[in-house]
Amino acid sequence: MVLVLIIGDLHIPHRAHDLPAKFRKLLVPGKIQQILCTGNVCDRETYEYLRTVASDACVVRGDYDENPTFPPSATVVHAPIRIGVVHGHQCVPTGDLDALSAIARQMDVDVLVSGHTHTFQAIEYDGRFFVNPGSATGAWTGLHNSDPTPSFALMDIQGAVVVTYVYQLVEGEVRVEKIEYRKEVESVKPVAAPAPLTQSNSVYSSASGGFGSSGPGSPQATQGVW
Repeated sequence: MVLVLIIGDLHIPHRAHDLPAKFRKLLVPGKIQQILCTGNVCDRETYEYLRTVASDACVVRGDYDENPTFPPSATVVHAPIRIGVVHGHQCVPTGDLDALSAIARQMDVDVLVSGHTHTFQAIEYDGRFFVNPGSATGAWTGLHNSDPTPSFALMDIQGAVVVTYVYQLVEGEVRVEKIEYRKEVESVKPVAAPAPLTQSNSVYSSASGGFGSSGPGSPQATQGVW
């Protein structure tokens, strides 16, 4: 089991002063293994705070992030689940599922995490799972009628099953909703052992390659720092 915090669009300090106090009480260091952030962190202090919650923090660059070391996208593997992370401003029209599905296919991922809309969404579409954690601070989107609900998500990954819990701050109280996604994994048929050889032959045996030095569950792209 891997517990992953999905968070983004904080816009601190330009559009919000801080995370809601009730969210900070929930984000206890030592319980979350990894953070996937959809960007628009905007200041170094907020980035450093996220790293106190979990040192394995993968942050992609949002359209208001000034840190050039944040990558525009990232892919994270928790076998057999492949997760892609983008901010979401690359998606036209904004938040369109067909456009997001095209990005997911291009990245070859089962789950696509994106932000930019400041509105929570978790939906299975076209055989993949799409998660938008919304804005953790409830930051203004820039539209005149914008009034986002502060939200973030926790993703509990158990093999091919992803259980997502969304936390929303509604009228001063934290409300939690649960959404489950299950990846269809083909069962591997057993291979019959070959017949014994009647003469001496060399046998080649190969082990699977693995994930490289970063280990399973770590972002494949190196995460930049301030």
